[in-house]
Amino acid sequence: MNLDLHTTSSNIHADIQISGSKSESNRLLILQQLYANLAIDNLSDSDDTHHLQAALKGNDLVADIGHAGTAMRFLTAFFATQEGQTKILQGSERMHNRPIKILVDALRQMGAQIEYIEKEGYPPLKITGAILDKSTVAINGNVSSQYISALMLIAPSLPAGLTIELLGAITSVPYINMTLALLHQLGIDAAFEGQFIHIKPLQQTDDKQLVVESDWSSASYFYSLIALSELNSTVSLSAYNETSLQGDSCLASIYQHFGVTTVFEEHRVILTKTDMGKNTPLVLDLKNAPDIAQTIAVSCFGLGIACELTGLHTLKIKETDRLEALREELTKLGADIHVTNDSLHLKASGQIKADVAIATYNDHRMAMAFAPLALKTSLTVLEAEVVTKSFRNFWNDMKKIGMHIQEH
Repeated sequence: MNLDLHTTSSNIHADIQISGSKSESNRLLILQQLYANLAIDNLSDSDDTHHLQAALKGNDLVADIGHAGTAMRFLTAFFATQEGQTKILQGSERMHNRPIKILVDALRQMGAQIEYIEKEGYPPLKITGAILDKSTVAINGNVSSQYISALMLIAPSLPAGLTIELLGAITSVPYINMTLALLHQLGIDAAFEGQFIHIKPLQQTDDKQLVVESDWSSASYFYSLIALSELNSTVSLSAYNETSLQGDSCLASIYQHFGVTTVFEEHRVILTKTDMGKNTPLVLDLKNAPDIAQTIAVSCFGLGIACELTGLHTLKIKETDRLEALREELTKLGADIHVTNDSLHLKASGQIKADVAIATYNDHRMAMAFAPLALKTSLTVLEAEVVTKSFRNFWNDMKKIGMHIQEH
């Protein structure tokens, strides 16, 4: 499905309901398997969460999780603990080219029985569940936080709990803290101190009902829309908390640079374009929130603002190489941009080309990050259905804010 996008007005006023955070939902679904008396409200409606649920409920030998990277990491650890159960965990072609060796090595340190079916270090995997009786493991701290969270989620179910040593620099700390906070909400004794995460065993927990906060990564596209809109444009998003577990909630402070203010009211946020923002280059280290890099880069380009974004090394192994994809697609639109293995450098520009077809590379965030540029130019988003991976109602919500969308 290819979509042509344009707008006749950049004056926005809308009220949008966004489903639960994919990051929180997927963590809680693993914990629910370990603690059956956990009830979850406002689960994400994303493809990733649907894939994870199906794999957890399914009794077949093979579990196919498509493009769902979080599901691949979390399920690898979970199935490794299911004594007497064998599972083949596979996904899309891209998933079979996303490395998982660091997590598998860590689980093998703990006694897991995991085999590579095709290529060493990559899915698909054959996992034979076993009792993991080692109580310590070491893993690099600068890898995807999903590897670390995968270990944290199974830790309280292990006979002696688990101490995780993080080697070297630690990135994506907010996602580690999110996992830690969810463990705390279940009454699990867990601490993150220096280079170590200590999690004690807990066989059962009291009845709990947890409500998943809406996804801040999904909110990022509305921040971009308001940044690119006319003065006094506003959008209300629900349901959000001012004290959020999600690292991407840093959007509220980052988008002040673009003249967007954030007001919290009764589990919702109201975004308003209050001034023209700053024309000075935006310099950010996004090691703790890499998923919003694409949105920020597109916002800067649309406003003619230079940016220097660093801490992006994990973007190389996402659904696509997001740094190269950004360079390619922004260049089509007239940007002067270059990228390295962990950074993006965009020069200020005053011209945006029209009628450009944006490739999405099977990456949901590419489609959604570029959509707000329809406030500045006409463009086509190729394979636009990819948004269902994390935000099923995205295109309907774009229509609510006044965007004209035509399928061809």
